[in-house]
Amino acid sequence: MSLPPNWNSLKEAAGELPANPGIYEFLDPQGRVLYIGKAKSLRDRVRSYFSTESMADAKRGGLLFEARTIGKIVVNNEKEALALEDNLIKKHKPKYNILLRDDKTYPYIKLTREKYPRVYVTRRLKKDGSTYFGPYFPGNLAHRLVHFIHRHFKIPSCTVDLTKTHPRPCLEYHIHRCWGPCAQGLVTDDTYARAAEDVKSFLGGRRHELVRDLRRRMLQASAALEFEKAAGLRDLITTVEEITEKQRMAAAEGRDIDLVGIHAEPPLVAANIFHVRNGRVVDRREFYWEQVETFDESRFLASLLPQVYLGQRHIPSLVRVPEKFEGMTALAELLSERRGTKVEISVPKRGAGKGLLDLVVTNARQCFEQRFRVRKPSAAQVMEAWGEALDLTLPEDGSKAGHRIECFDISHTQGTEVVASMVVWKDGKMRKGEYRKYIVRQQANDDFAAMREVVRRRYARLRHEGKEFPTFVLIDGGVGQLHAAADALAELGAPSQPLAAIAKREEEIFVLGREDEPIRLDRFNPILHAIQQIRDEAHRFALTFHRQRRSNRILRSELLDIPGIGAATAAKLLREFGSVAGIRDCAFGDLAASVGARRAEAVREHFGRPIPNQAQQL
Repeated sequence: MSLPPNWNSLKEAAGELPANPGIYEFLDPQGRVLYIGKAKSLRDRVRSYFSTESMADAKRGGLLFEARTIGKIVVNNEKEALALEDNLIKKHKPKYNILLRDDKTYPYIKLTREKYPRVYVTRRLKKDGSTYFGPYFPGNLAHRLVHFIHRHFKIPSCTVDLTKTHPRPCLEYHIHRCWGPCAQGLVTDDTYARAAEDVKSFLGGRRHELVRDLRRRMLQASAALEFEKAAGLRDLITTVEEITEKQRMAAAEGRDIDLVGIHAEPPLVAANIFHVRNGRVVDRREFYWEQVETFDESRFLASLLPQVYLGQRHIPSLVRVPEKFEGMTALAELLSERRGTKVEISVPKRGAGKGLLDLVVTNARQCFEQRFRVRKPSAAQVMEAWGEALDLTLPEDGSKAGHRIECFDISHTQGTEVVASMVVWKDGKMRKGEYRKYIVRQQANDDFAAMREVVRRRYARLRHEGKEFPTFVLIDGGVGQLHAAADALAELGAPSQPLAAIAKREEEIFVLGREDEPIRLDRFNPILHAIQQIRDEAHRFALTFHRQRRSNRILRSELLDIPGIGAATAAKLLREFGSVAGIRDCAFGDLAASVGARRAEAVREHFGRPIPNQAQQL
């Protein structure tokens, strides 16, 4: 076995490390961090990398071949090392660490800081002046709360530019889910500000204060004989009280328990975390890795769990894992400090706890199969995961739109023969009978204008016919095409229509309103597979239509060179004989029957074919 060229210098550096707890870093020649680890004794831990067993480990062997120096940070105890390791891993994302790849982080609700605040579900916290509430658990709770806010407080989640005055409000105003601040005279600044403050109290947990204020306003409205307003406030009070009572009961029902299950077939690994409340599974998270060359479950758990729990606000009182791992006691103590009550991490050996943990491991194996063996997910699974992956607040009743996705693509050749396609994915299948072709009326070389035109034509027609809009609209293109489609929908009064675009080169997904944070799904993600399938079908359909029109144009242009043959006659010939070759080889009599003897003679002469004499014609 050949040793790394820098073996001796690294081994010497390891021997010079102190025997204190702390963090060690392997660095490459450019000073980039390759690996971060923690240890009770830095010297003993790092020296263990230079044993024969370590060199047999593909991961450690590769690390030592790339590393040039070893860095260290000394801390007071193992808990401090654990917390620091987690922060540094998330900051540097080292190549050789097991990095958390989470398909289901917990969502937050964002209340924006604007003249007219809005609410959004998001999984990304930004320092933008907005107020964030959460995280919410289970994951769909955030979406349910945002729907509740739309319906009862009328604070929207739209992308309309509220710094401008628009001629009319969108559909959300007409169905009483928005105050309509986009149009002049529909709501006063004070009324909207009070509604936004109510939302802040509701999400911030100050619901008793909110109920007290709502009851005071209800009595004032009643005294002023504004009985309809008073009735609305009364219903809102009842709803808020019901939600508060349900949450109080849920909190009193017992311990928060998480169970961790792992299935590995290196280099592929899948992990599940089930969240159990009062003996019932209420939610789960899924994690996937694709480049774990060597797998040790104990070491894997030691890397995974700090990343999962040290970075989130919700910490359960009990975590059950399949086996013990180094640093388990220190992690439990650190989580206890952060939670404020005791947190236990245990390995169940028998009984109900062991049975439930086995169930989680079984689910991890099933997730592995579906993810990496590419089993096709159901339509409901796709739509649920779609909403979670893209942070979309989809309709509460998915059946209303039939889990329907419509995708648009533009096709042309240097601005000529500009056409567009719209394909439909519904309930897990492509619905070819519902596809649509569009000949773009403006023929300038402008993809954005073409997309704006086609989207406007499609949904203006749906609105005229009184039909439902789709659950989701997907655009084949980048941010420019996305904004063009959004402009068309805004003109039609549908700015809240869920909308995104997928760019071909990097497979980046741009969600309207969050274009500065493109979503990159890994190549095994079934949602990416579904999006690619729909996008590719839209591209195929548009390209086929474009080639057909271009071919017809070329054929017509050749026939138009024949004296006496105009556009209408050329189209008729192609329709009846199918192609230029068919026209060239057909019998003179058939040609004459179609366009007359004189034009038939001109066609035969153009193709150098003999013209029968009059006797032969008779």
